[in-house]
Amino acid sequence: MIDASRLRAAVAQTEGRCGDLAYNLEIHLALIEEARAQEADLLLFPELSLTGYSLGDTALALARRTDHEIIQRIAAAAKGIDVVFGFVEEAPAARFHNVMAVARDGAVRFVHRKINLPTYGQLEEGKLYAAGQQVNTCPVRGPWEAGLLICADLWNPALVHLAMLRGATVLLAPISSALGVVSGGFSNPHGWDLATRFYAMMYGTPILMANRLGQEDNTQFWGGSRILDPQGQIVAQVPEGKSGLAWADLDYEAVRQARFNLPTLRDCNPDLNLRELQRILNSPG
Repeated sequence: MIDASRLRAAVAQTEGRCGDLAYNLEIHLALIEEARAQEADLLLFPELSLTGYSLGDTALALARRTDHEIIQRIAAAAKGIDVVFGFVEEAPAARFHNVMAVARDGAVRFVHRKINLPTYGQLEEGKLYAAGQQVNTCPVRGPWEAGLLICADLWNPALVHLAMLRGATVLLAPISSALGVVSGGFSNPHGWDLATRFYAMMYGTPILMANRLGQEDNTQFWGGSRILDPQGQIVAQVPEGKSGLAWADLDYEAVRQARFNLPTLRDCNPDLNLRELQRILNSPG
């Protein structure tokens, strides 16, 4: 009998070619097959894994609908495994989004559109994409419900809190994090280490973080893809400077214990949050 309380999770650290959909597709298909051979239940790719990150105006030419052939090829390869991958989506009315899709058994069954589009430092996503408007979760198996936020979404703690209130029991963090793109004094590797440890510990949730590797134009991506347990400890990590997978077996009992010991969600007060937000919005200045 399959134990639905256990989740074999994998993160992919990829070094693709910016703008080369065919090349990046082959990387996806190979890693999906490897994850399936390891009997993974869930595989997370980095943000914009299919297209590359530093797209500029080429984002328009690379945008695809979810029913496009290349998206469907990934969905068809996702046999018995939830595959979470990123691309530029062309949505209705010619709106373009930075998205992560969840595919399984031939179908795209969930899409998250990035909400927090950074336009600071060397980041210009707000010029390219429309912002998403919803925080939802996606069922995985048994008691596992995935909260899915993309990179800078996680720099807005309110969005993480919403995902937890929605019932997430594992948090997926696909990112495209590069060195020096915020400011000279800000360390992205250190920042992501702090943020993921904090969220995992505070909410008693495992976290999968998948980042890209390599260089696009003058942008250097540092990798660091990892899996954390509900205590905020790293339990698996892709070796530094390497492409490939890291995986870990997650136990839902550890989530139950962590949330019993530190009941952040139990003790939160959404009604008070709503009242205070309304009071702030209605207060001049």
